Amino acid sequence: MASPELSLTAKLHHSFFDTFKDRGDLHFSPVVPSRLDQPTKVSSNSLLATQLGIDPAALESQTMLDLVSGNFGTANIKPIALVYSGHQFGVWAGQLGDGRAMTLGELPVTGADGKTELWDIQLKGAGPTPYSRFADGRAVLRSSIREYLCSEAMHGLGIASTRALYLLDSKTRIYREDVESGAIVCRVARSHIRFGSFEHFHYRNQPEGVAALADYVIDRHFPEWAAEHNRYLKLFTQTVENTAKMIAQWQAIGFSHGVMNTDNMSILGDTLDYGPFGFLDSYNPNFICNHSDSHGRYSFKNQPSVGLWNLNALATSLMSLLSSDELIAVLKTYEPHYLTQYRALMAAKLGLLEYRDDDEQLLNSLLELLQKNAVDYSLFFRQLCTFSAADQSVRDHFIDRDAFDLWAEQYLQRLVQQPLTDQQRCAQMLRTNPKYVLRNYMAQAAIEKAQQGDYSEVNLLLRVLQNPFDEHPEAEKYAGLPPDWADHISVSCSS
Repeated sequence: MASPELSLTAKLHHSFFDTFKDRGDLHFSPVVPSRLDQPTKVSSNSLLATQLGIDPAALESQTMLDLVSGNFGTANIKPIALVYSGHQFGVWAGQLGDGRAMTLGELPVTGADGKTELWDIQLKGAGPTPYSRFADGRAVLRSSIREYLCSEAMHGLGIASTRALYLLDSKTRIYREDVESGAIVCRVARSHIRFGSFEHFHYRNQPEGVAALADYVIDRHFPEWAAEHNRYLKLFTQTVENTAKMIAQWQAIGFSHGVMNTDNMSILGDTLDYGPFGFLDSYNPNFICNHSDSHGRYSFKNQPSVGLWNLNALATSLMSLLSSDELIAVLKTYEPHYLTQYRALMAAKLGLLEYRDDDEQLLNSLLELLQKNAVDYSLFFRQLCTFSAADQSVRDHFIDRDAFDLWAEQYLQRLVQQPLTDQQRCAQMLRTNPKYVLRNYMAQAAIEKAQQGDYSEVNLLLRVLQNPFDEHPEAEKYAGLPPDWADHISVSCSS
């Protein structure tokens, strides 16, 4: 029996690379990681390891540290970097690609239903690739902590996302705005194929590359469609529906991605690439989390429309596979799918068993109140869980309490139309409205400690964010309003 510490390397498959080679004009480049100086484990994700069928004990081994730091020893691992293109801030950027990420291979994971699917294992920050565009291919500790924590936070919130298995720090010096520590995140995903992957071949006038990539995605993720004549239509329909669902979840939870370029959009509708993200503090639909987004293209309120813009860009790249009529018909389903998902999510946040047409006014008037009174979004909904005719302490969040009282009266009238006790509704709402989201100041606190060699806050937040609906007495300091200094945190694309 193989030792636990060899379980990950033993499980990595190389069919991914052979598949790409067999698909014709699908471009990738073999790469070699650049080792870091004195790599040190910051955190490992035993929960994810268990879900992937990896012995969590293996994460504590020297073999695992070597693997993540790019020291493969005798393991037959041949990393690759994928090429893609994309629209960035609405402008065609041409060829991009994995500039600081390299895929090690695929891990076969058997689910509870007995079906086996492949998950990409990737190192982010392991050095330059042919697509680094004169950059160093490195990631700094600061941004790596943010991605490590946020990807797990999103999973804990029930939102499809890439995951993070391991995070390491090092003594390698990286030059950004300041000199920082080089780090690597071991990222895990169902797929790293992006809208921009299809755009790359479309704009190079290589329809055979578009078809080969679509067939690859179908064969890997939807093999039951492989022999069907309308398989490409089904793939695009699935992408539209999953993207609508993902963005509805972002809006309901108060998450702002910050850089919704087409190269950051997953063909599977998973949240991909955590850069200048941010969760809402006070409710502000105009919130811009990315300091680099000077025109607010990716503001919180714009995310649903940007999702459709990106899907239009994807549709253009699929014109060699589908007719314009087919593409347009599917694109028209995006808005109803989004609204259905969003309304259902917001109804659940309000403790409603179903969304009715006249709930639109109840919801919109509440959001307007939250904005006018600068009410903290997450705290309000968490405290609303205990709201009743006898307990209206959530009223204290509002400056204009008379306006809240008018809304609360309407809300109470709506609640009595349901066959739920206050206790039953409260229990359901507590499973819907998280007590903890990864606010920027929380990530910053973990970053500042980690930069001093103390990784305890990273691991505390990992535990809390994986179970954000639960009580965590050890993290109660993160359950209240953010400190005043949190307003001054600036996050950009380089973060």
